[in-house]
Amino acid sequence: MNLKNVCIILAHPEESRNIGSACRAMANCGIECLRIVGCRSDYDDERVKILAIHAAEIWERAKFFSDIKSATADCVLSAATTRRRGKKRKGKLFLPEEFCEFAKNSSDGKIAIVFGNERAGLSDEEVASCTVGVTIPSSENFPSLNLSHAVQIICYELFRAQNPNEKGFTPIDLNRLEKTIFKISQSLEKIGFFKLAGKSDMENFWRGILSRAILSESEAKYIEKIFTKAAGLASKNFLSKPQELPLDSAAKK
Repeated sequence: MNLKNVCIILAHPEESRNIGSACRAMANCGIECLRIVGCRSDYDDERVKILAIHAAEIWERAKFFSDIKSATADCVLSAATTRRRGKKRKGKLFLPEEFCEFAKNSSDGKIAIVFGNERAGLSDEEVASCTVGVTIPSSENFPSLNLSHAVQIICYELFRAQNPNEKGFTPIDLNRLEKTIFKISQSLEKIGFFKLAGKSDMENFWRGILSRAILSESEAKYIEKIFTKAAGLASKNFLSKPQELPLDSAAKK
């Protein structure tokens, strides 16, 4: 699935600022094709651009259509977004992540995701004009999402589906953790710490704490750096200071 082939379609949006926010949401996720069912003259260009900020080009390149059918005519897949279920509303509705997985397996043609009017959403007829339905779960006490928020959620899921290998956090394994334990133990040994505590007990202490912390590679390296530097500074300070003789030795002299 190529994000360049994804089209966001807004069907009769009411608020110009929502269009601007939708443009920004699209730009965040690398999606650039905006289509609107309605007339450009119905919207305030300045109000759109206030919230679009640096994504105003998406609005400027937006295409306008008379209905959803014509807006999706060149697409191989069109998804109606709705929170309401029913026989006339596609029956089965995909969750956003399910739809993205489904879309990935489609051909390389254009894919449309259709969002309805802020107050009424998509009508039964508009939903029927699409090939599948998508719903975004939300609280039963307040189920209606802001238009641009719904666009952001779907665009984000499409972006993540296109970039599955992007990781926010990768924990080190236990084999890697042993390197950090060794560095800590080695540093403490250099400053004579184990004259007061057993080396094995201390290693087990750090092993238990750091394994529960689920460290990243950068965190493990930072901890190693702290202990290595502390040991180095301790040794430097020890060598730079004049060594005092024990009291009993001084008395003999």
